[in-house]
Amino acid sequence: MSFQNLLIEHKDRIQYIIINRESKLNALNNAAIAELHTAFYEAFHNPGVGGIIVTGAGQKAFVAGADISEFAGANAAAGGEIARQGQTKVFDQIENGSKPVIAAINGFALGGGLELAMACHIRVAAETAKMGLPEVTLGLIPGYGGTQRLTQLAGKGKAMEMIMTADMITAAEALQCGLVNHVVSQDELLPKAEEILNKILLRAPLAVASAITAVNAATKAGVNGFETEIEEFSKCFATKDLEEGIAAFLEKRKPVFKGK
Repeated sequence: MSFQNLLIEHKDRIQYIIINRESKLNALNNAAIAELHTAFYEAFHNPGVGGIIVTGAGQKAFVAGADISEFAGANAAAGGEIARQGQTKVFDQIENGSKPVIAAINGFALGGGLELAMACHIRVAAETAKMGLPEVTLGLIPGYGGTQRLTQLAGKGKAMEMIMTADMITAAEALQCGLVNHVVSQDELLPKAEEILNKILLRAPLAVASAITAVNAATKAGVNGFETEIEEFSKCFATKDLEEGIAAFLEKRKPVFKGK
């Protein structure tokens, strides 16, 4: 499928999803949100894709927020629907996806852009990147899961400060508070994201999917994460990959996993 707001590129088993609205600092409008849903659905169901890297076009912005012009005139009900649709169709879709997703934060990640990055499983930032949730300067709060995921990643105190002050933080500060996993130079950003993803792609795909499910369960209200871990652990015993992993270990060779 061709997209108007995204670029899709493939590098072996890695799929790049690039938000391509550089003149708008890659802001997410309704069309881009819809396209992201489709792009991730297709990537998660494509057997040739092992993992995904999300980034923004150019070097200035990852995603500099939502397209605020589309919020004008919306009432409370419409506002709730904007948040619900975005969360369920894109942000939760990414977080709960069966394949690893890495955000390569190449520039400003603000508002919905930071929320997009936080929905990904791992975040790598260029040292020049800046991040923040400035919604209260508009009379809003984050609506795409930002209040929840920032609290989970950086802690309640840091989330309160960032959201209520609307201040941006540097990549170095984001690393210090646990918001991102790695900070590298702009030139090293995509190679670092690929390095991490290629390492993951050497592991058993079904086990990686189970690990995503189990780790996510730790932050889901009403879900017993320990029981989820037991269930996912159990599922692994029904896979050919476990047989291969054990055989390779005993035979002192590298395993060849097939995702079965």
